[in-house]
Amino acid sequence: MLIYGAMITTHRYIKEKSNLRRLSESSSKEALHDFLIADDATSGESLPPLDAALAKKLLERIENIPLFAHAYAFHLNFRLGEYSPWDLLDFAKENDLAGIMININYGGEVGLGAMEYAEHRLFGERARNMGLRIHLENSSTTPPNMVRATKIAHLMEAESVRSYPRYEGKVSELIAKTVRDLKKTTELDPEGKLHYFLEQHEDLKSHELVEIIEKVGNPRLSLLFDFGNMVNANETPDDALTIMAPYVREVHIKDIDIITDHRGGWEQHGCKSGTGDINMPLMMFRLLLLGDDEPQIRAFGLEEEIGYFAPAFRFSDEGVDPFIPFREASESKTDSNSTLEDRLAHEREDAVEQVAFIRDILAQIHSLATNIINE
Repeated sequence: MLIYGAMITTHRYIKEKSNLRRLSESSSKEALHDFLIADDATSGESLPPLDAALAKKLLERIENIPLFAHAYAFHLNFRLGEYSPWDLLDFAKENDLAGIMININYGGEVGLGAMEYAEHRLFGERARNMGLRIHLENSSTTPPNMVRATKIAHLMEAESVRSYPRYEGKVSELIAKTVRDLKKTTELDPEGKLHYFLEQHEDLKSHELVEIIEKVGNPRLSLLFDFGNMVNANETPDDALTIMAPYVREVHIKDIDIITDHRGGWEQHGCKSGTGDINMPLMMFRLLLLGDDEPQIRAFGLEEEIGYFAPAFRFSDEGVDPFIPFREASESKTDSNSTLEDRLAHEREDAVEQVAFIRDILAQIHSLATNIINE
């Protein structure tokens, strides 16, 4: 994997960490600590001891991290341009990534959902020939959608299927319906060829997702942790990861601005990685360390979402069992100040830059961890 690029020289979030400029004046442990907590002193309260054993673990996991291209980084190109799933394979290969994460509905008439079964097999074969893994995504847990997604995954020899509920009703009803849906995954995949992922997707809280996982009881069902989706459920990224950590096996990497709405809830506004409210170095650090002997995270999806918007769904004054309204899937907006052609080109550039940005974070952590071992 191509990880060791230039050290970070841009992006507000990392550039302003003055302690990194005084690396020679502090110990390597202090330097890594300061890099991870940035200006939020409370973030460092839960850090494990930054010793040589932890540093060795970090090195091994960074050097083998499974970074995936995510189709949403090209959302507008799929929706309004001529981008296809085949293009995503090429992007992943060109950027030396481990595979792709793609929703079966992306690409419209040229998307995976519109392909014939023979094309699904060809797509899977091409991915394998390119040395790429496939993780499919599906924006519903309803039985018809899960049957369809599982069928496509089997034809492509994909590794997994992600889903999330989009029901209307009280939270207790959403949980019950989602448990009912996901209990069927053992019937859909009786040979256990697939992993299934339930994503935190803006309306359910972390402990509610854990409740679903435990009630379903399928060992091949786990959680997908998205860097920003918990804020719409009135949770912080740090708190959500702490609750979900034992069950997280897949990740969506992105940055967001967190905006308080008129009722005191939090809206999610997608932004360029490194310019928003997510402490991305700390998130990567915590996720890399999950798992004792083996890495717990099977894939890190690079999901740049500039222009994405999702409203607040949960509130501090909502009561015990609040009602969640039905909603369509959230989307990114186009920029009215530029032409469509320019916006699509910028989106493709943003995807490339996110790959470099995340690799720069990994390179910095790798360098500081190496210093701890050698100190």
